[in-house]
Amino acid sequence: MRKNPDSPPAKPSVQVLERMFAIMDVLASRADPVSLKDVSERTGLHPSTAHRILNDLTIGRFVDRPEAGSYRLGMRLLELGNVVKGRLSVRDAALAPMRELHRLTQQPVNLSMRQGDEIIYVERAFSERSGMQVVRAIGGRAPLHLTSTGKLFLAAEEASRVRAYATRTGLSGHTRNSLTRLADLERELAQARESGFAHDNEELELGVRCMAAGIHDDQGKLVAGLSISAPADRLDDAWLAKLQTTVRTISSALGYLGEDDTLHAGSVGLPLR
Repeated sequence: MRKNPDSPPAKPSVQVLERMFAIMDVLASRADPVSLKDVSERTGLHPSTAHRILNDLTIGRFVDRPEAGSYRLGMRLLELGNVVKGRLSVRDAALAPMRELHRLTQQPVNLSMRQGDEIIYVERAFSERSGMQVVRAIGGRAPLHLTSTGKLFLAAEEASRVRAYATRTGLSGHTRNSLTRLADLERELAQARESGFAHDNEELELGVRCMAAGIHDDQGKLVAGLSISAPADRLDDAWLAKLQTTVRTISSALGYLGEDDTLHAGSVGLPLR
């Protein structure tokens, strides 16, 4: 039988990771802390080996040691789990409305979230009929200031944080249309705050324009952006109403009850780190 090269391996290629996974499975199987002896017996690892791995996991906060000789899963896993939960819940809520928006516009629709100084594309709806030469892959990244969704996140930040972002990144550009001066970026962010929309005018890729609106969670925090991408000569402002209806539908599914679509400094959700 021929092996699929894209299928995950049956077990990790690095032995210490295999042992670490086995230890964490043991800890996950118990509500109460587990002794080193039990971990060793259930994993088949020598106590000294299990102890070394548990110590390293404790340093990373993946494991807690409530008392000497006993271990349980740590809070770092909860923190990471909440990040994944938030990402997946937004994606689940967005998928059907995204497909409907794509059907109405016949252009690619992208769901993006913030991760540090970039956005990451987490879902898309598109077809070959759109005529787009550039379609962002799921998992792809782009600088905040060069994308419509990224500008939404910057527009929701305090002015001092926007300036700090500009200092960190240097506002490097990708095309002749890229906003590489802070004053120009601040002007555009002010417009986004007022309208609730943001645009990318061939700033990331020549020949591609985008429009985006924000998705909010039950706390009113900006957690994602939904954007329509199109060839530069096809982007239609008439799609803004459809885009706004779509993000309201998704936000409502996440528990958002607000009706004000403008962006306010400080309304941004916790960026993924």
